[in-house]
Amino acid sequence: MITLKEVANTKELKQFVTFPFSLYKDSKYWVPPIIKDELDSFNKDINPVFIDADARFFLAYKEQTLVGRVAAIINRLEIGQQNIKKMRFGWFDFIDDPNVSKVLLDKVAEIGRENDLEFMEGPVGFSNLDKVGVLVDGFDHIGSMVTWYNHPYYEKHYTDFGFVKEKEYLENKFPASNADPSLFTKLNDIVKRRYGLREKNFTNTKEVMPYVDEMFDLFNATYAKLSSFVPITEIQKAYFKKKYISFINPEYIKFILDKNDKLISFAIVMPSYSKALQKAKGKLFPLGIFYLLSAKRNNKDAIFYLIGIHPEFQNKGVTAIIFNEYYKIFKKKGVQMCYRTPELENNLAIKQMWKHFSPTVYKRRRTYRKNL
Repeated sequence: MITLKEVANTKELKQFVTFPFSLYKDSKYWVPPIIKDELDSFNKDINPVFIDADARFFLAYKEQTLVGRVAAIINRLEIGQQNIKKMRFGWFDFIDDPNVSKVLLDKVAEIGRENDLEFMEGPVGFSNLDKVGVLVDGFDHIGSMVTWYNHPYYEKHYTDFGFVKEKEYLENKFPASNADPSLFTKLNDIVKRRYGLREKNFTNTKEVMPYVDEMFDLFNATYAKLSSFVPITEIQKAYFKKKYISFINPEYIKFILDKNDKLISFAIVMPSYSKALQKAKGKLFPLGIFYLLSAKRNNKDAIFYLIGIHPEFQNKGVTAIIFNEYYKIFKKKGVQMCYRTPELENNLAIKQMWKHFSPTVYKRRRTYRKNL
């Protein structure tokens, strides 16, 4: 018999966060989160997303043994401003028992109906900067800091419950040696002269901070037309500054400014923390922080996390400036492999942007939908 329990205290929330550590204890591909960071992201007093969102966390037990978890999420901005009556769910993990996944999904559906929502979709997080999608292909590749990893049996549990595919995301990779400078060096000079643009590089995190709010504004402007986009609010900016910027080598943050020093494009690349996080085993101390700092400074793998271009400058060759700057720093740092975070399958602009680098798709993930 499967019993369901809603998380009611800090101890149970920690059980929610740490459940995957046992589920994936024998996996060489699963990448654990930092437990404290995960707990903070679910803390209503710390994460400002809870100003505009509600979340309830559930644990499933089988004969007193923890066997599954799910977060049921309602984003009021999405519902109220965009009129998308969606019941979100994420952090959905379970043993290979359909009775377990069903009891968790039934609870999500029940909450959705109680709130007069029209459909449920997952796995997704609170916002567009959270992890997204269940892995359906590429299980023999190590996960990353910004994606979920899951067992191959997950997909069948979704379809057996009556879900249909909502969105498909692709993850691509290419050797850094595929970046032929002849494709962007000359165009870099032409675009800068034509539009009065210049690059802005950084050597330390302190230099980046004055630009971060403007960067998030540009992020909102760049991605506003994408499906299910939820803008980052003013209060969330400070939270994301603290959560993400410190993890990024400042040399891997590239800004493009116009003649009036206004930010018109940005790009953020992160070193791969996957192996460091596996060594840390969810803890910063005593050695976890050392592993992460080492990965930040010396890493042969780079992950393209975000690229934003103001709508007025899209399709004008601005990416040539970005690629030229990364070519120089990657050559200096000895970066060998480049990875891209999940991108919507139907995002043709992204495919065009990267086509000259001959990328290969090495992972696919999906969100699933079911009407309520």
